Amino acid sequence: MTAPASPAELSGASPILREIFGFDAFRPGQEEIVDAVTAGENVLAIMPTGGGKSLCYQLPALLRDGITVVISPLIALMRDQVRALQEAGVTAGALTSGNTDEETEMVWQAIEAGRLKLLYMAPERLASGAAMGMLRRIGVSLIAVDEAHCVSQWGHDFRPDYLRIGELRRALDVPLAAFTATADQETQEEIVQKLFDGEAPRSFLRGFDRPNIHLAFGAKDSPRRQILDFAAARKGQSGIVYCGTRAKTEALSAALRDAGHSACFYHGGMEAEDRRIVETRFAREDGLIVVATVAFGMGIDKPDIRWVAHADLPKSIEAYYQEIGRAGRDGAPAETLTLFGPDDIRLRRSQIDEGLAPPERRAADHARLNALLGLAEALHCRRQKLLGYFGEAAEPCGNCDLCDTPADVFDGTTVVRKALSAVLRTEEWFGSGHLIDILLGADNERIRAKRHDELSVYGCGKEFGKRQWQAVFRQMMGHDLLRPDPERHGALRFTEAALPILRGEQTIELRRDTITSADRRPAVKALVSEEDAPLLSALKAKRRALAEAQKVPAYVIFPDRTLIEMAEMRPETLDQMARINGVGAKKLERYGDDFLGVITGAAEQLHPARRKLAGRESGSVYDSLLEVQAQLARGACGTLKPLTCSASLLAKVAQMRPEDETGVTRLLGERRAERFAAAFLDVLRGAG
Repeated sequence: MTAPASPAELSGASPILREIFGFDAFRPGQEEIVDAVTAGENVLAIMPTGGGKSLCYQLPALLRDGITVVISPLIALMRDQVRALQEAGVTAGALTSGNTDEETEMVWQAIEAGRLKLLYMAPERLASGAAMGMLRRIGVSLIAVDEAHCVSQWGHDFRPDYLRIGELRRALDVPLAAFTATADQETQEEIVQKLFDGEAPRSFLRGFDRPNIHLAFGAKDSPRRQILDFAAARKGQSGIVYCGTRAKTEALSAALRDAGHSACFYHGGMEAEDRRIVETRFAREDGLIVVATVAFGMGIDKPDIRWVAHADLPKSIEAYYQEIGRAGRDGAPAETLTLFGPDDIRLRRSQIDEGLAPPERRAADHARLNALLGLAEALHCRRQKLLGYFGEAAEPCGNCDLCDTPADVFDGTTVVRKALSAVLRTEEWFGSGHLIDILLGADNERIRAKRHDELSVYGCGKEFGKRQWQAVFRQMMGHDLLRPDPERHGALRFTEAALPILRGEQTIELRRDTITSADRRPAVKALVSEEDAPLLSALKAKRRALAEAQKVPAYVIFPDRTLIEMAEMRPETLDQMARINGVGAKKLERYGDDFLGVITGAAEQLHPARRKLAGRESGSVYDSLLEVQAQLARGACGTLKPLTCSASLLAKVAQMRPEDETGVTRLLGERRAERFAAAFLDVLRGAG
């Protein structure tokens, strides 16, 4: 490992801070991190977005011998930082998939000449053995990891290639400094385990508060108009709009341009050169609005972004915090607006359920989404709620929409206890759609089949309409009283926090404005009912896994309409599965067990000969023949020597359907025909 820097080297920090970076003093918390990294200590630093993380590894890189390798997930951010360092006179470069041949050649020339101080790389490059060998040769003395939360499989932006960084640290035997703005306790522990092999680094927690950013949420009500109105009130200011899909970024940027704004879109499906043009424009132009996908992000260190709007709900609080953190990095006032609606929540739930993560990971992701809903449906200061999620206590901030205009709240204890009682009486086996039907006293086939019209809570919630009850359940999930269970296809289960309310030991407030406005919003058209949506997501996840294993498009396994019918009909046997549109004999044989297992939790145990008859009339004939055979196995008197037909023989009888005793004898032989022919013919005539 590289020897610690001398006091003389450390004392060089302040002149470099002024001469290279142009600052007269460190920001709060920066100096001791810079000292620790320069001295060669392993470091984990959690600092708010805009708190000056990059300086904490860039400055030590200039004070230390050798090259500092910076692992960063965003090409845009790497290019931006390299450009800024080069303009400040620092020899820095990046090796990324977005490089031109000339840029890559310049990086290699600087390495060979011994001039390069910082080398930026994407984590995907570490998958190449050649990259590992190259890093061993060029004299790396420090590894800096930006966005270190990406190493956590519990985090919002997990990247498998980040798992190779620990291997790189061991191979190079150099210190490592990891930086992130978003890491709860669980994520911090995983960072330590994966990057530092469980040996605790020196940790710096610099708080999460960005007091200059105004926080606001709004229920979706003509969201395009809401975004256009928000931008119009801030015309001429640089802003970012985050959207859930690529198509929406393009449509919304066009709408902003039509409204007279300077706007463009940015997403992962664009050509590298087109993305680079947008990055350059955004860095240089005042007042440009970039509409970007939430998944891709911008990653540009532009200090004077005055506002950030979310046209769709982010994936988690961590993602929300990171994305709003792009605003107001200069410390001047900045504003945010996050729109959300039932369709967002349904989308986020389905994305979790359709993923291939294990059940415990999906359960944790649902809990994280609950936490974001809690922020969206907050009763009091949003900043208190946000910081509380990251383990920080705070006073009311006076700089959020709920501090500006307090929410209309009421004692929701009775309402919540009714909903919890419905969950309890149905043994935590149903989603909100069915539970709401029970509370409203709905008269439908499913209620009657389950005898839920006999429950004490049946019809006890008629003070609200269906969409109002949906708002109640959404708030309950936001308070983390209920969580969807991935293993029960989204059935709601209690958390520990719900029990004191159910027992009458604790009260709870709800937002009246959220509930009363729910009935004024149009219902969202969905592929299936809310009750069947989690099962549809689970079926899609199974389809995706099979498609990836076979390297074929998902629709080749089954089209959406087939999965929708499965989710609605919920077949329990292969015979029932065979009656689903799109499930032919071949597909039933190949995939029937897989999808039946998703629906029922187990594959049906059938003899291969019977399995081939699934869905056909001869299948039920086979079952009747099997039943009659069992009754006559020891003869009509029950005392004869046991005698049976093989499964394949029964299948032949069921399919060929002989019309008389001669035909049965031809198939079974005289000995078996003597015992079974008459009874088998009765079955065949009854089926005819």
